[in-house]
Order: sequence, then structure tokens, then C-alpha cells
Amino acid sequence: MHKQPIHVFLVNTNLFLFMNHSRRGFLKSAAIATAAATNAATAKGFTILHKEKPADEEIIGHNGFTYKVDKGWAKISVNNTPLANCHEMVQDSKGRLIMLGDHTHNNVLIFDKSGKLLDYWGTSLPGGHGLTISKEGGEDFLLLTDCGWALDRTGGTYGQAGQVLKTTTDGRLIFAIGHPRTIGIYKDDEPFKPTETAVAPNGDIYVADGYGSDNIIQYNAKGQYIRHFGGHHNANPDHNLHNAHGITVDTRDKNNPVLVCTSREENCFKVFSMDGKFIKRIDLPGMYVCRAVINDDNIYAGVCWSKNAEGKQFDGSGFVTILDKDNKVISNPGGMAPVYKNGALQQTLQAKNATFMHGHDVCIDEDKSVYVCQWNAHHTAPVKLTRV
Repeated sequence: MHKQPIHVFLVNTNLFLFMNHSRRGFLKSAAIATAAATNAATAKGFTILHKEKPADEEIIGHNGFTYKVDKGWAKISVNNTPLANCHEMVQDSKGRLIMLGDHTHNNVLIFDKSGKLLDYWGTSLPGGHGLTISKEGGEDFLLLTDCGWALDRTGGTYGQAGQVLKTTTDGRLIFAIGHPRTIGIYKDDEPFKPTETAVAPNGDIYVADGYGSDNIIQYNAKGQYIRHFGGHHNANPDHNLHNAHGITVDTRDKNNPVLVCTSREENCFKVFSMDGKFIKRIDLPGMYVCRAVINDDNIYAGVCWSKNAEGKQFDGSGFVTILDKDNKVISNPGGMAPVYKNGALQQTLQAKNATFMHGHDVCIDEDKSVYVCQWNAHHTAPVKLTRV
């Protein structure tokens, strides 16, 4: 039995509107389709429920990071648990897979590894976008980001201020982080449309304002402001961020954790110290990457768009990219094999037989299976990649 949807609600804010979500640059033609269109077959062989698998199993990837594709993994009903965009997924300490989307009938869907739906909740995040999990005192908590882009009743898009919520895994609200203008660190004309969060080992919370002013804002574990950095106005352009879509705490060096920040319009990750000092950039030519996801020695990331052979970004593109411990790309499931010349990664294109549309996030389980969430991909549920 599914629990009744939990209505996460805040008092004294103007941030909760009961409507669906869209993001900046998402044209009306790409807005949420009607129910009739939802049930139609999609251009790349997807259906809303993925009821049928291809006769021949699809294998994608490179250099030992190869995967069998299962587009029918999620066992859900469009009538009971409708989807708009599947934005992000994390795994909790019980092994459950928790997905955040932007359909306000059920923002959060919780699966087991077989794809069975265990629970769903959340009706108040029309811009449900970023999802991070943290553990405190043996209990899991979620940080949910609403990026503030929404649809009105006519299907038109508009933006409002975003927010970050800290909740339990069943949706009980702990606290919210609202517009930085309320504490004096943003001017009246600086938008706040957060896309992602990350939690440091000491509990500090980092918020990436990726659709707003492109700052990284650091708070302590109680949500109290510490500092911010990034943005657009640094003397050294490497310190700037352009579409700071994701942020991750990289603890592969246990003695020297760092922040991996997405600068998506620059097709790169930028690495900062935990107090916001720029260290280096990791260039990924042609890849409009989302957040970095650390698993063992590797970085995994969804690629929301890629470029074509003429070097132009195009809709319907995207794949998954995987980097090794030295931040070198070793596999691009759904994309072309990585090519390096004189130590420099060459522009990477989507594979000729496309597997994904707009890869937005990945989650890696203990079996090294990868679950891929997609944006603007005909309402498709997460796709499972089983390593082979």
C-alpha cells in the first residue's frame, strides 16, 4: 500500500504554487504534454511505461564500463504516479532508490532495485530539481531543491524564486532555505533559482544557484549563512560559473575534500576548496554536464545536451559520462568513445543510435548498476544500466 501523498508546506513564503515545472530555455513546445500525447510512442523507442523491451538487448559504454540497457525497469502506472521530468535519484541506507521529479501529484517516487514502487509523496514542488541525501545520527535526510521554473494554467512558462527544503525520507519538513535576499547577501535584482545542494562531512550545506545568479552559497548544518563564491564578477574568469547546475563534495582524498562544481555552459567541472578557493577545471568538450556523482574512484555524470559534428548544441542529445580517479573520461554510455589527442579530450558526440534524451542525473548502486534520470524525454521513468 502506498502512503497518502504528504503535503510539504511552508508558512510565510510565496514560493509554493500548485502547478507543474519547467526550466529556463524550455520552450512551450517542450512543455508537459497532454494525456493523449503522454500515452503515445516516443521518437526514440520509449513509451511512458516502457512496457516492451527490444528483442535484442542494447549494450552501451566503453573500456570495461559497459552496460545492458533496461528501459522498462520502473514498474509504475501513469494513472497513479504520473511523471513530467525525472530529475535526480539517490540511494538511501536501506537500499531504496529515491527519485525527485517535478510532477506535483508525486514529486518523490521511491523504488526498490527491481523497479517496484514502494512509496510516493510530495505535491508542492513545481520546480522539483535537485536531490541530495545525508546521514545524521544514523538517520537519512533529504535536501530537495525547487529551481523556481513553472508552468501556468495555459502551458506558458514563467519563473519564480526557488528554495531548498530539508526533509525526512518520508517528507516531514525540517527547515527551508529561502531567497538569500532575506539575509542581505543578494540584491533585489539578483534571482535565486537553486538547482542542487551538497553536504560536507561536517554537515555544511552548499547550494548551487544554477538557474539564478550562479553563486555557490555555503550554510552550516542548521541552515545559517557562512559565505558565497562563484557568480559572474570575479577578476579571474576561471572563478566564475556559468549555469552552476550541480555541486558535489569529492572525498576521494579523505584528507583533502574538495567541491566539484558544474559550469555547464562552459562544458566543464570546476574544482574549489571547501572555503571557495578555485583549484582547477576539468574540461569536457561538447558535454553540457549535470552534477558529478562520486562512486569509488570514479565520477559519473549525466550529459543533458551534447554538440553535433558542427559544434552546435541540439535538443534530443545527451548521454552519460564516466571519469577515472585522474579525472580522465574513460566511458560515455550512450555517447561516442572518448578520444584524447596530446592529452586533451576531443569533443564528444552522442552515439549514432541514441539511447538517451537529456541525461540529467545518475545513481550508482552497490552492484555498480547505473540509474539514469532524463529531462524532457517524453515523461520516461529512470532507465537502468546493468554493468556487463
